[in-house]
Amino acid sequence: MKKTEGDILQYIAEHSFDSQRRAAEDLGYALGSVNQARKSLQEDGMLDGDGKLTREAREWLEEKRPRRAVILAAGTGMRMVPINQEVSKGMLEVKGEPLAERLIRQLLEAGISEIYVVVGFMKEQYEYLMDQYGVELIVNREYEQKNNLCSLAKAVRYLDNAYVIPCDLWCAGNPFHRYETYSWYLVGEELHYKSNVLLNRKGELVRVKPAEPGNRMIGIAYLEGETAQRVRECLLRMNREPQYEDCFWEESLYDKQKMLVLGKIDRGNEICEINTFEQLRQLDSNSSQLDSRVLRLVAETFAVKPEAVKDIQVLKKGMTNRSFRFRCKGRPYIMRIPGEGTGQMINREQEYQVYRAIQNAQICDDVFYMNPENGYKITEFLEEVHNCDPEDFSEVKACMQFLRRFHEKKFKVEHTFDLFGQIEFYESLWATPSVYRDYEETKKHVLSLKAYIDSQEKDWGLTHIDAVPDNFLLSREGIRLIDWEYAGMQDPHLDIAMFAVYSMYTREQVERLIDCYFPEGAGRPVRKKIYCYIAAAGLLWSNWCEYKRQLGVEFGEYSLRQYRFAKEYYRVFQSCEEEERADG
Repeated sequence: MKKTEGDILQYIAEHSFDSQRRAAEDLGYALGSVNQARKSLQEDGMLDGDGKLTREAREWLEEKRPRRAVILAAGTGMRMVPINQEVSKGMLEVKGEPLAERLIRQLLEAGISEIYVVVGFMKEQYEYLMDQYGVELIVNREYEQKNNLCSLAKAVRYLDNAYVIPCDLWCAGNPFHRYETYSWYLVGEELHYKSNVLLNRKGELVRVKPAEPGNRMIGIAYLEGETAQRVRECLLRMNREPQYEDCFWEESLYDKQKMLVLGKIDRGNEICEINTFEQLRQLDSNSSQLDSRVLRLVAETFAVKPEAVKDIQVLKKGMTNRSFRFRCKGRPYIMRIPGEGTGQMINREQEYQVYRAIQNAQICDDVFYMNPENGYKITEFLEEVHNCDPEDFSEVKACMQFLRRFHEKKFKVEHTFDLFGQIEFYESLWATPSVYRDYEETKKHVLSLKAYIDSQEKDWGLTHIDAVPDNFLLSREGIRLIDWEYAGMQDPHLDIAMFAVYSMYTREQVERLIDCYFPEGAGRPVRKKIYCYIAAAGLLWSNWCEYKRQLGVEFGEYSLRQYRFAKEYYRVFQSCEEEERADG
């Protein structure tokens, strides 16, 4: 059956077909197309002479009708900062009603009561829906590491005659029906450059070419029959393959350059996707979620009303924190919100003291607000800057010279950064033993390096500890070093090691890095000490990654490479020792 015929048959099943012209207007078809489709349906025995459904048509519609729905609500909604710290995205209220609750109510109105909600982040906020609406919750424990393809794979057994629905949609009208006649994916009429698909004249959804716009992807789909089976198979296969961990579930719909399903259009822009704070504010300026405690804090800091905080945009999630950018009084700023588990790993009072020590020195970003208790921080957003490229050694040299000048200022604070103590501390936070089989041996080797480090002279001073490429901001005006969470009194040469391990440098690159910091040349004892620091830094951040992994946060190759630094640079140091003994 053709798409037009399926749409006409569904329309007749749900409406009194008293006017072909009215049907054409409602469905967006030409009048001639409606007449031709109706004629074909009569010839196929689906409509009788009066244009009413035959028994065969009713049986066919019953076979294809919607029976269940899967709502995807596991994600953290990172783009909803700062609200996502307080409420799950599906629980955002628009016009006094949570998004997920409105979707469930609309499904029930369409006669669909078998409803599954895939949850993860703030899953407890959805529990009441089980009693109030009889839905079933499916928990996705991998929501932090994987995209919603994984979430839908958790519900794969229910994807037959089923709607798939993202939880972040507000639908003015009811997009669900008692009857459906084919599998489809919903798109908007308007074109966007962020879309992956374009609706062609045949009603098919094809991949757009690079730098070309496509139809707005809304995310609602209906799957039935053979198409549903193919999508289920694709989801299960993709969910086992690492390259799809960051993919949206729509990837399972593609067969080469075309989707397996037909396209359906949201006419009249009745469906709004709410991905950001600003989108919620635009849709419902009276939403209770706009009264965020984080937003109130920002407003109080600048002595303005919350609505004066504008252009809120989430920034890339960091390894420790989450941040968002905003404008207030015509200037851009960044609000930092500490991430999971950082309260145990970072002393915010000590960080506060570091910022006080270096304030007005034109070394770091300008801090307008900082809470030494919870680590919330507001700084001015530095425009027209870029992070240091660790592969561009002209930039690396500039950053190392900046770092050395900072070290030579000999700023002082009352606390130290205990490198080996922190290695033990991160390990103490683990709920289970290390995932590395030879961890105890590796740890023993690294700890043995402490004796050499202690025997060497050190020009003790304030050390950044996290002096990695991402924390160096370069501009025409100079360099700034940001994120001083771990800073304390230490041997400044530890900062060189930290730069190396974060950049995941080869041995050759490590030597070039040392030369950038010491243009006059570094002696063998200093290089050996830095090798020891690289080994210790590798184990330190490997232990940190293991703790974060147990919290549900993965860092992939970074974690593995840190552990390799611990092992390899212990061997590098031992090799140097053996060479010196051989030289007598």
